[in-house]
Amino acid sequence: MISRAPLAWSVAGLLAAIALPWYALQEGLDSGAWLGGLWSSEDYASGLAQTIEHGKWWLAPVLVALVICLATALMQTRQRRGTLLLIASAAGLLLFAAQALGIGLRGWSTGWLTTVFGELDSRQVGLGAGGAVVMVALLSLLSIGLALRGGFGGDAFVAGAVTTVAASIVLFTAWPILRILIQAFQDGDGLLAPALLVERLATEKIWSLRCLAGGGRCGVAWNTLFLALGCGIGTTALGLAFALIVTRTSFGFKKTLRVLTVLPIVTPPFVIGLALILVFGRAGVVNQFLEWSMGIEPTRWIYGFQGVFLAQLFAFTPVAFLVLIGVVEGVSPTLEEASQTLRADRWATFTTVSLPLMRPGLANAFLVGFIESIADFGNPIVLGGDYGVLSTEIYFAVVGAQLDYGRAASLALLLLVFALGAFFLQRRVVGTGSYATISGKGDSGLPTPLPALARRAAAWVALPWAAFTLMLYGFAFVGGLVKVWGRDYTPTLDHYTKAFAVERTADGLLWTGAAWNSFWTTLKLAAIAAPLTAALGLIAAWLLVRQRFAGRSALEFATMLSFAVPGTVIGVAYVFAFNVPPIEITGTAMIIVLCFVFRNMPVGVRAGMAAMSQIDRSLDEASLTLRGRAPQTLVYVVLPLLRPAIVGALVYGFVRAVTTVSAVVFLVTAEYELATTYIILRVINGDYGLAIAYSCALIVLMLAVILLIQFAVGDRRLGRRAVALKGGRA
Repeated sequence: MISRAPLAWSVAGLLAAIALPWYALQEGLDSGAWLGGLWSSEDYASGLAQTIEHGKWWLAPVLVALVICLATALMQTRQRRGTLLLIASAAGLLLFAAQALGIGLRGWSTGWLTTVFGELDSRQVGLGAGGAVVMVALLSLLSIGLALRGGFGGDAFVAGAVTTVAASIVLFTAWPILRILIQAFQDGDGLLAPALLVERLATEKIWSLRCLAGGGRCGVAWNTLFLALGCGIGTTALGLAFALIVTRTSFGFKKTLRVLTVLPIVTPPFVIGLALILVFGRAGVVNQFLEWSMGIEPTRWIYGFQGVFLAQLFAFTPVAFLVLIGVVEGVSPTLEEASQTLRADRWATFTTVSLPLMRPGLANAFLVGFIESIADFGNPIVLGGDYGVLSTEIYFAVVGAQLDYGRAASLALLLLVFALGAFFLQRRVVGTGSYATISGKGDSGLPTPLPALARRAAAWVALPWAAFTLMLYGFAFVGGLVKVWGRDYTPTLDHYTKAFAVERTADGLLWTGAAWNSFWTTLKLAAIAAPLTAALGLIAAWLLVRQRFAGRSALEFATMLSFAVPGTVIGVAYVFAFNVPPIEITGTAMIIVLCFVFRNMPVGVRAGMAAMSQIDRSLDEASLTLRGRAPQTLVYVVLPLLRPAIVGALVYGFVRAVTTVSAVVFLVTAEYELATTYIILRVINGDYGLAIAYSCALIVLMLAVILLIQFAVGDRRLGRRAVALKGGRA
């Protein structure tokens, strides 16, 4: 029997090699200029024409591999078909990668290739539509071959999902990071010198502990570690407090509390620092009031560890809340009722049943908070003062007068070590126990009210923080409605008019505001990136939790790679990797979208893993028993139970795409200017009113999008009874 899937992919790959340009076009594929030159023009030629007509002989083995795959797809024997498909597609991919990396704009990319093969007159630019489709076809054929050989339980969908996730992470995360990290082992001439890594890292500025003896400053490595531990613990505690109040108390303003909880995440990072300076800075409201009322001299206490720590708590608590809200909701009331039936009081039930079942969520929230902290750049650069951390040191190594990429790469490598340590700590805390609380059985238990002590503790922690958040943003909003903060408090809408003016003309509306171009560009790219971020993250989470395959732990850590590296390093890495063949996309919208997707995907992965660990495998097994295939199980069984994680991944993907600064500052162009880079330029020019006005408009936009996402995805229905919790009693 002929297998249709490998036949379809083989035909698709061969058609692309015949009818699409192999290399990238400057004017774009949609121009249509290439249609008349598929054979005659070297710039527009297809893969087959490049091989036969234009002397690109190195493309021939790749096309031969596709022909072999096509012949194999027509074979009748399943086992032999799988073996040949696996061999042919793997060989095709290896040859594809070898020729793409080995030949560049000036012929052979390395000296030893020139020595072996001689001078090469031809050259290669970046891959185009034809090369991309061929690569995808070969990857798909590889996954089908693995499934036919019995890999991944013989399920082609699972094999394809693993191959897609792994290949995308290798291409758009591991490869760019590896390109820049390899410079940690190179000297200024690009020659390998591993001893330089030790020399760059073994300095007092990195490892000094003088602050513990009261005789100086600690090194930036210890500063980063202390700050990250505090941030991880603090954001997890705050996120848990908010999640408990929203799900397990009778608090009357839960929707308002949800909005205040996620408000910092919809804010450009430097706005929080700016607001803290306006309130607590030397000329801030608090210091001015203390000087006026008590004669206390203004201080700069907000600069340093305490200021950065406070700003990071504001910035990253919403991420912990998004990770934890679904986990807290998922704790089974039946298990809590069983504990109380055995005469355990509410406190014992909470500490011995509820909290242990939340352990995956707590560990994942801590991991995300820790990694967010070590990779944070915006808050330390605004509020750090003389409290240096690794991310700012990396930035100054790249953009400062020293321009030392080797030192920046060495410090980035140290950040990866910290992230790896936190990752294994999280794995050890979670362990291999079962945390499933959502199964196929009905669960008619009532949500157990919080014990009085836990309820009061959550309220004492969360409600003052919510009030503080409201006050801070109140000052930020006012800053956009006055002429000049600190000098002229005359109310005005001039800043909003300058940014978002619209004129009605005979030809229709004319968007004359200075901010409209960056606004529409940001909205468009974020809308493209958010669903891709959520989809890839949740599929990766499903694979990591539900499937067993070789290399699963390595894939799990690889999903966190882009999260553990500062945004400035990611931006520079993307420029290094994608400014030259085989993938030339620097200066395009695609590179910005890819940066958004793979920079923000880890939150979707961690939220999905935390929520999925509560869903009993019996649901998957029941679906398989009823002859449901893996895609059907995922769509109709798993995803409806992951609605909180889907909302979290979509919200985070969209919001981070709108508010990110450091990761894209090296990638934007005049054509694709983003909102955050526009705001930064206004801040540099001293136009704080316009910057705050634009930031406030973005906040309103993102709150509207969050509500739209919540409405579109909907709530998770677990079939449990609900009860009004009044005064903490059921």
